[in-house]
Amino acid sequence: MQVHEISVQQLLEQLQADPDKGLSEAEAARRLSHYGPNQLQAGRKKSLWQRFVEQFKDLMIIILIAAALISFMVAFYEGADYFEPILILLIVAINAVMGVVQEGKAEQALEALQEISSPQARVIRDERESIIPAAELVPGDIIKVEAGDYIPADARIIEESSLKVEEAVLTGESVPSEKDAQAQVDANAPLGDRFNMFYAGCSVSYGTAKAVVTATGMMTEMGKIAHLLESEREVATPLQQKLHHLGKYLGLLALGVCLIIFIIGLVSGMKLMEIFMIAVALAVSAIPEGLPAIVTIVLAIGVQRMARRNAIVRKLSAVETLGSASVICSDKTGTLTKNQMTLVKVYAEDAELVEDIHSNNSPAIRKVLQYATLCSEGTVELEGNREIHIGDPTETSIVSAALKNGLVRDELNLKFPRLAQLPFDSDRKLMTTVNDIDGKMLVIVKGAFDVLAARCTAGDLEAARKYNDEFSQRALRVLGLAYKEISLLPPEPNSQTLENDLSFLGLLAMIDPPRP
Repeated sequence: MQVHEISVQQLLEQLQADPDKGLSEAEAARRLSHYGPNQLQAGRKKSLWQRFVEQFKDLMIIILIAAALISFMVAFYEGADYFEPILILLIVAINAVMGVVQEGKAEQALEALQEISSPQARVIRDERESIIPAAELVPGDIIKVEAGDYIPADARIIEESSLKVEEAVLTGESVPSEKDAQAQVDANAPLGDRFNMFYAGCSVSYGTAKAVVTATGMMTEMGKIAHLLESEREVATPLQQKLHHLGKYLGLLALGVCLIIFIIGLVSGMKLMEIFMIAVALAVSAIPEGLPAIVTIVLAIGVQRMARRNAIVRKLSAVETLGSASVICSDKTGTLTKNQMTLVKVYAEDAELVEDIHSNNSPAIRKVLQYATLCSEGTVELEGNREIHIGDPTETSIVSAALKNGLVRDELNLKFPRLAQLPFDSDRKLMTTVNDIDGKMLVIVKGAFDVLAARCTAGDLEAARKYNDEFSQRALRVLGLAYKEISLLPPEPNSQTLENDLSFLGLLAMIDPPRP
């Protein structure tokens, strides 16, 4: 049976794992020697010499080398200079060097991309929680994850708290998947529907969880993809096929010319060596020695232009294939789009105002951004001029928009401390916080507009509904925001006591923008 369809207890018994004590260090070491390190196996890397030799496998190049050798023979026999054969070999060498350099750059870029895997993991062993290199994880290990963590291995969730996992790298879904440790999952459920599992290479956008590792290294779902890529058979591109056919026809043409010259020479009574030299000279002149260099230069220019748009091309000959494509079937999220939700429009009910997000929004819009940021868990860190988004993409888009207006989440949380919260869940479709704002106890609620509107007793809901429909028609994802003031915090805050009799405040519209 699949690890996602059996009960957690059955799986723990099967893996001989204790959710509280974890594995012993001795048992973990034994399993590590059996299963191997938790790493994706890199394919056998070709040496610089191997990559250089591969540039000479093309039939056209082989014909040029043969032509250069024959030209050397002709020059030696006639006592002429060696300019032409040296020029041909120089062209071939430049062509090979350009190919090696481009493939080397592509390999380096791909190796950098492979460093996405988590370097460390929080694990329970011998009843103690510790941080170890992710490569040392083994099936049966008990791990813990929280918002912002990369998931180090495939694992079955034992317990969780409001857990959401960003699985775009595997499923293409831009919206984080809500996880449930108690979910009953069918044996044939696709990856995106296995709500009691999370997978290596994905990241936690919200909440916390404890899980038992079920697969490591090449046995993970990411490892299976890596294995498929390794075993893929290399197929010649259309350009390579055409150059191969051209080389074959030119070779046959050269042989045909040589044969005709031989026949004519023999009939005319010429000497055999003289006939041979004339035939060879005509055959060499029929070969366009500049063609491979011209093709390589044109393709290299195409590669450089694509590199400026962050497109990595491993082989020069693939550029022509990309250029001649008439239909492209592609995943949307993260391929055609940035895979980064961006807040683009805000509606403020107080001022009946809609604005695009920029660095100097009006006070009414800034108030909506401030309240929405206080009711968010996502964080945005600055690395130079680059923003690093940690947490739920919807929330980080709000925090980022607030940051553009000088509203820093950490500073807001210090100035207006959070007194209580009700985490988001898929049943309520709401998240609520209680904050002390200028001496007043305010309940801030954000979530799906239709659900939120039903809990509001103040505010122009008709105008809000009109803008909600307008934003939705533009393919924007819309969240509503509302608030109320309370005089006393309930002993046990819940949805009934906090999420009713609200005043509508505004709308936040966001999108996963297309790549430039």
